[in-house]
Amino acid sequence: MDLALMDPYGTNPGPIDGSVLYDQEKHVSSAVWDGQERGALRCHEHTSKLDQWTLTEKQIELVDQAGFGYLRLIPAISLDNPLISALVERWRRETNTFHLNVGEMTVTLKDVALLLGLAIDGEPVIGITHTTCNSVCERYLGRAPESSYTSGGMVKLSWLKEFFSYCPEDAPLEVIECHTRAYLLYLVGSTIFSTTTGNKVPVMYLPLFENFDLCGKYAWGSAALAFLYRALGNASLRSQSTISGCLTLLQCWSYFHLNIGRPKLNTDSMHDRFPLVLSWKGKQSGPTTNRDVVFYRKALDSLKSCDVEWLPYRNMDSTVIPEDIKSNLILGRSKTMLICFDKAERHLPNRCLRQYGMFQSIPEDVQRWERKSRGVDGGVDLSGKMESEINEWLERRFHIVEGDDGADESDYMQWYLRITRKFVGRPISLSSEFQRTNAGLREIARMADTFSTNGLDEEQVDLINSIRTIAHECLRDQVGGPYIVSATPQIEVGKRIRGKERVRRKGTGKRLRKDDPAQYIAASEDDQSQYCGATVRVEQLPLHHLHREEDHSQLCPVDNEVTGLDMINGDGEGENMQLCNADIGFDHSELSHEAGEEGNAELIHAVVKVDDTQLFEATGKINDSQLCDVMNEVKESQFSDSAKVVDSQICDATNEVGDSELPHVTSESDRQTSKVEAEVVLESSLETPQDIAQQSKCSVVV
Repeated sequence: MDLALMDPYGTNPGPIDGSVLYDQEKHVSSAVWDGQERGALRCHEHTSKLDQWTLTEKQIELVDQAGFGYLRLIPAISLDNPLISALVERWRRETNTFHLNVGEMTVTLKDVALLLGLAIDGEPVIGITHTTCNSVCERYLGRAPESSYTSGGMVKLSWLKEFFSYCPEDAPLEVIECHTRAYLLYLVGSTIFSTTTGNKVPVMYLPLFENFDLCGKYAWGSAALAFLYRALGNASLRSQSTISGCLTLLQCWSYFHLNIGRPKLNTDSMHDRFPLVLSWKGKQSGPTTNRDVVFYRKALDSLKSCDVEWLPYRNMDSTVIPEDIKSNLILGRSKTMLICFDKAERHLPNRCLRQYGMFQSIPEDVQRWERKSRGVDGGVDLSGKMESEINEWLERRFHIVEGDDGADESDYMQWYLRITRKFVGRPISLSSEFQRTNAGLREIARMADTFSTNGLDEEQVDLINSIRTIAHECLRDQVGGPYIVSATPQIEVGKRIRGKERVRRKGTGKRLRKDDPAQYIAASEDDQSQYCGATVRVEQLPLHHLHREEDHSQLCPVDNEVTGLDMINGDGEGENMQLCNADIGFDHSELSHEAGEEGNAELIHAVVKVDDTQLFEATGKINDSQLCDVMNEVKESQFSDSAKVVDSQICDATNEVGDSELPHVTSESDRQTSKVEAEVVLESSLETPQDIAQQSKCSVVV
């Protein structure tokens, strides 16, 4: 089903049915939709110094024996943080899949086996936890780290590299084994089990390296996927700003399956090396200018079927796949539990059958499970605490999913578009959506006003009256209320921006009050123009045409780093200021049609658009009135604590004024006098309502 047919304006990103994505409010996509950008995630993977380890032939033999021979060959690949961040915005921990607009996809056990060359079959990676490092390192590495290199049950990677990166060829076997265990701990700690601590690895993996033969019997590939699933789920929460796990696996999976940000590659040699991550060795993604999170987000939001490669490995030479890996690829379709010590995550290939060349049917509901924080007390064997998860893993070969040749994928897509999140970024800006909503309200009000109630019973008449009342109340709130939509697109300026920015005004220490009636709605980053808005209440408007003269000290600079809280009054530093250039346009249709005949002035809402290089100019339309040119001087009290503006100009304001709004002008003197009181309601003001009322009134003397 076409997304546009379901929601042509993109105002409902979904899910329409919240039975599957029940954690939507915690998800980062909700924050992005509300205009709260977090920028690119900090990606923690530490492969850059792996090539500084020097391994002897005996060490390489032990590494192969332990099951990490292929992982050792994988080079350091430059991570595309914006691409990874955009993928995370599409990850859903309720299903452990990416929710794309073409359907669900995920990193499967088959992907891990082919991309990393790790075993996806074997014993679960689980054991005894530790809260201290000394005794464990002393036993398995032959020496204990100093306290400055440890943190609880974790040891710094730099300590491992400093003392174990070089092993003499003629060293005793015991020393070689200790150096090899240190290398394996460094290898997994910098790749498949990298943590958000930045440079530490838990020592709980060391006991699994004691016997290299037994080490090779663990399902390290499934543990790596469990770790990545958990890392993706954590990073998808709106409160997070980092991600760990095997990000090389994630990025290369995206390269193979999605034509987004993919480096140029000679396809003739794509599948002639194993593991397949080596296909991207030394490859650069080409020009990355403007490839930020927004760039990739838009690409994923508009993803088409032609951009997806469901079966990227179908043309590969099967002879390059090792037999022990090839014989277990069937487990890539196992619906089971993945385990890595205290982390247990569901592997759900039944939701991604097209990645196995099958038709996708509507999957069964996912059993909700709570990711519990397991005990990590020293000496605790997690096997007893995760008995049910381990039993599910032990039955993995009995739960191989099969496709349905008669499945109708149109039925699946119709179901899927109701339960998924269709968009992450807004297809239209908040300001455009606001204007469209206002137009709809006016149309409803017009129809209710002109609807004939002749022949209707009392209940139907009451219903029409209720519709009319609600529509007019909404219009009164939107058109006659104290605020109007205004915003600046979120701009990534090299630092994280969390939630709402707090901006201080010079000379004041007041902060934004939660009960402040002034509100704001932030436009999406899709809106490329920057503007700030104000609401102008016109009490008396006898002037038909205004030419304003600047005072060099009244307008404020606009700081591009302030996103979502555009202030007319702001802080300016130095001479690098930007003028608040505005085009003020009055939409006559938005004025309340219920204006009193006594001439009470209505609220005129003005959307003030800022362009950093131009000042605004507009002509005013006056009903039954003459134009009179006046010069007004804006006093310094108009905008409190405003920065000075050099060589600025203010031009004409557009005013559409009804007959009832023009007071009679006396002719007692040669010059006409009138007073215009404008209340400029600053969005997200730092002032109290009383301060705003006092400080933002401007008097124009003619």
